[in-house]
Amino acid sequence: MEFYTKDTKTALEAKHLAQFIAFGPVVFQVAKVVRDNGILKAIEDSASNGLTIEEIIEKTGVSRYGVRVLLESCLGIGLILLNDGRYTITKTGYFILHDPLTKVNMDFVHDVCYKGLFHLDKSIETGKPEGLKELGNWATVYEGLSQLPPHIQKSWFGFDHFFSDIAFPLVIKHVYKDGIKNLLEIGGNTGKWAIASAKHADDIHVTIMDLPGQLEMAKKKMEELGLSDRVSFHPVNILDESQPFPKGFDAIWMSQFLDCFSEEEIVSILKRCANAIDENGYVLILEAFWDTQRFETAAFCLQQTSIYFTALANGNSQMYDSKVFKQCIYDAGFEIVEQVDNIGLSHTLLKCRKRK
Repeated sequence: MEFYTKDTKTALEAKHLAQFIAFGPVVFQVAKVVRDNGILKAIEDSASNGLTIEEIIEKTGVSRYGVRVLLESCLGIGLILLNDGRYTITKTGYFILHDPLTKVNMDFVHDVCYKGLFHLDKSIETGKPEGLKELGNWATVYEGLSQLPPHIQKSWFGFDHFFSDIAFPLVIKHVYKDGIKNLLEIGGNTGKWAIASAKHADDIHVTIMDLPGQLEMAKKKMEELGLSDRVSFHPVNILDESQPFPKGFDAIWMSQFLDCFSEEEIVSILKRCANAIDENGYVLILEAFWDTQRFETAAFCLQQTSIYFTALANGNSQMYDSKVFKQCIYDAGFEIVEQVDNIGLSHTLLKCRKRK
């Protein structure tokens, strides 16, 4: 990608970025604290007039020492400015407070990833999610999602759903444009896609195939919405290759799912998909690839999300380069007949069928 072909920074800029990285955990924690304890909001509310340190203390109830060290750090981070003894907010500070993408990313990193990332070096060595022990005693994070503490579960699903909630209304017309009525969804999570499908057309039926714990959450949601007759459930451990996939569907749908597996596991899953559909059936895959992004910020977010998979999720998957992912599709015996990029914030739809 053109983002990563040239080193455009001066030596001084490069050294500054190096120090920003060295103090990365400090920068992160300070930004989150001033977001959450009201300091940044108080400064923003003062508009162009700004606030003195005394006024910030009065408005937030934070100690003078606490306010002082946080403000001085925020100056270096670039969240605030200081002129004539008065603090005002910067554009970056505004995004920390109000940008939905920044909020879900920050909450996800803090609640789900932060402690586990300390074990990244060990995960690289072993190929296992060594940091997951900070959350619970499971082989992968997916086995424990239904058991996570509420605030961690909220941040995990908030992160996961943020991107799909934007993409689903845009991609659904592509999925059902060829008359698909009976769909197998692999990795249905809490049932967001099944709900969207049921609302899209009255004659669509979705069967969600996932781990039992995940299906229980989805079942409750369907019962609450009165969609139990439109959605079926098939519990299975996807990684158990002895368990065949059910047959009789027009197509198989996987959204933000295959990135949860290694290349070898992706090929295995797709081969079982091939056995579950007829010669005219399709496999529809919605994924976010870092190399297909329009903006460098989007590519950056996806690249860093890969490290969550390494240290906490399963130890062997990532947000893929599309070339690597497409090779898995080919190795499983499929061809890509349609590719739709730039869906929502970052997604690509791949429509696949078995090679003749």
